[in-house]
Amino acid sequence: MTNKVIETGNKPVTMEIMMASVDAILTKSSAKIEQDLAKSSERFEQNLAKSSERFEQDLAKSSERFERFEQGMLELRNSLAETDKLVKANAKIIGGMGNNNGAMAQEFFYNALFYTNTLFGQEFDEVFTAKRKVKKTGMEVEYDIILLNGQSVCIVEVKYKADTDDVRKLLNKEKPFRLIFPEYANKKLFLALASMSFDKYVEKACHEQGIAMIKQVGDTIEIYDDPLKVF
Repeated sequence: MTNKVIETGNKPVTMEIMMASVDAILTKSSAKIEQDLAKSSERFEQNLAKSSERFEQDLAKSSERFERFEQGMLELRNSLAETDKLVKANAKIIGGMGNNNGAMAQEFFYNALFYTNTLFGQEFDEVFTAKRKVKKTGMEVEYDIILLNGQSVCIVEVKYKADTDDVRKLLNKEKPFRLIFPEYANKKLFLALASMSFDKYVEKACHEQGIAMIKQVGDTIEIYDDPLKVF
C-alpha cells in the first residue's frame, strides 16, 4: 500500500498521520466515555444506596406503625370483650330485677283480688292463673289472673309498670281465651289491666278500649271501670 499524500491547505498530510490523528481522537473520546460511565455508575450506586436506606427507614417506620395499630386493635378487642361482659352482666341483673318486680306485682294483685273477689259489682267465685296452649294453632297464651263466676269472666293482665303496648297485648288475649276455655265462651268477658304504675297515655288507652284499671293504693287496690266494655 502506498503512503498517499493528501494536500491540506499548504501542508502535505499522509494517510498514516490522519489515521493516527483519528485514533488519538477516538482514544480521548473513549476515555471520556469511560470516565462519564464511571461517574454515572458511581452516582447511580450512591442514589441506589440512599434510596435503599430511605426504603429501609420507611419500612421500619411502617412496620412500627403497623405494630402499634395491631396493639391498638388488640386493646380495642379486649376492651370490647370486657364491655360485652359488663353489658351481659347488667342485662342479667336488670332482667332479674324486672322478673322480681313482675313477680312481686303479680303476687300483690293476685292476693288482693283473691280476698276482695268483687269487681264491677260482681262477686267472683274463682281466682287463678293460667298458661295454656291452643292445640289447633299451636299458640301459647299466658293469663296472669282469671276471675270466674256463673255469668262472667274477667281477664287481668298484671304489670309492674304498665305501657300502652300492654293494652294491645291484653286485647289480643280475648279470642284465644274462648278457644282455650270453650266452656266459658258464652259468658260475659271483661278485661282489666293491673299495675303498680299508670301514666296518662295508658289510662287514656284503657278508657278508650273499655278496659278496667286496677291500681295499687298503699296495701290495697282501687278499681276504675268507667266505661267498661263487655267483650
